[in-house]
This record gives sequence, C-alpha cells and structure tokens, in this order.
Amino acid sequence: MQAMIFAAGLGTRLQPLTNDRPKALVEVAGRPLLEHVIRKLKRQGFQHLVVNVHHFGEQIIDFLRRNDNFGLDIRVSDERDLLLNTGGGIKRALPLFDPARPILIHNVDIASDADLAALYHEAEGMSPECGALLATNRRQTSRFLLFNREGLLRGWLNERPEGNVGKAMGPEPIDELERLPFTGIHVVTPGIYEALAAYPGEVFSIIDFYLSACMQHPIKQCSLPDGCRWVDCGKVEALERAREILG
Repeated sequence: MQAMIFAAGLGTRLQPLTNDRPKALVEVAGRPLLEHVIRKLKRQGFQHLVVNVHHFGEQIIDFLRRNDNFGLDIRVSDERDLLLNTGGGIKRALPLFDPARPILIHNVDIASDADLAALYHEAEGMSPECGALLATNRRQTSRFLLFNREGLLRGWLNERPEGNVGKAMGPEPIDELERLPFTGIHVVTPGIYEALAAYPGEVFSIIDFYLSACMQHPIKQCSLPDGCRWVDCGKVEALERAREILG
C-alpha cells in the first residue's frame, strides 16, 4: 500500500510554534506530528510513502534521514521552490507512485482513530472508473461537501454567518444533497490519475479538482464510524485534544 503525507504547509495557525520549524515537526505527546502519521501508516501495512515539503523543508528531510525513514520506502516531493497546494502537490508527486495502485492521502496535522488500511482496501475494490474515496464525519463545522443519495460528490457549501455560499455540480438542488465535513483523509485511485495530471496549472486545491471531475469520474464518500475520534491539530488550542488520540 502507498500513501502521501501533506507536510508542506506554512503552519500559520500553529504560530509561534512554527516560527522555527515546519508544522510537521511540532511535537504532540513527545513525538512530531509527522512521526505519528508515519508510524500509524506503518502499523497498518503501508510500505511506500511520499512526503511533500516546503516550509523549513530541509528540517523534514534531515528528520527522515536521521530516523532511517522509519524502515519504510519514503520519498520526498520537494516543493521548496513553490508551494503547490493540495491538488498541485499530488499532481507533482504522481511519478513517485505505482500508477496501478491507489494513493492514500493524509494531512500531517490530522489525528484520528480512522482505519486507514480499511479505507485503502475499500478504494481498491471500487470500479475502475471511480476517481477517489473521501473520508467524512459529522463534526460541527460551517464548511461541507455535498453528496447525493448514492454517496457521490455533487457540490460544496459554506454556511457563513453573513449568508450561505455554495454550488451544486449536478442537477440536484443543494437542499436535497447531504452535507458532510471532509476529514483531510482520502484515497485517490488510478481511474483519475490521467485527469489529475492534465489539470491546468501547478497550484490548485484537490477539492477544486474533485468538484471539476466529479460528473465524469465518480468521487465517493465513506463516513468514519460513530465514535471514531478525529481532530484537526493545526491550531495550538487543538493540540491537547490531539494528545488524547496520539498519546
């Protein structure tokens, strides 16, 4: 199994902790966030990883080298010249992966109890034309992806205090679509690699790409089980909750 860890972000929400290091190396429960994700992937059977780097990228490269890549095949996708956002990051990294197998994508600042191997195997079992499997949950938020009754991506919605903003990509009205928060964990499948490689530009969001592609390549959702703990530990105030999961 193969996976990509998004570790290139600027970590502005974690300042001042990220003033002298990348957010991937901010420690929680005695270990850097990146190490927690790598060790979890290793426990669940992932053997080939790609880590993208930008902000203090040399620190991440040195960290992986000092730890002998944790006994895994880990390659670095170097974005130190230009931060490519999530979609652009995957696009650049595609040549580093086996093109015949799915790629699990995991944000470095997400801590959860999610069964990553099960999510990966579910994506492996999807029909060849399917493009991706997105892990969702039911946490409180104002930003949602919209799915139809078959669990297929059909739009987005931001419930802003000053008024809702969103868009449905298909014929279904927004109010008939299910609103689910995205968790930052997803699996990209070979059925969409060609479209991703051909997507215009270097810098773009993977969600923008998914929304543009969802009517041609089915993008499905998979809800994390009830009781599955999840936290975005990209903010200082969330690190204590992350310790409960990662400790």
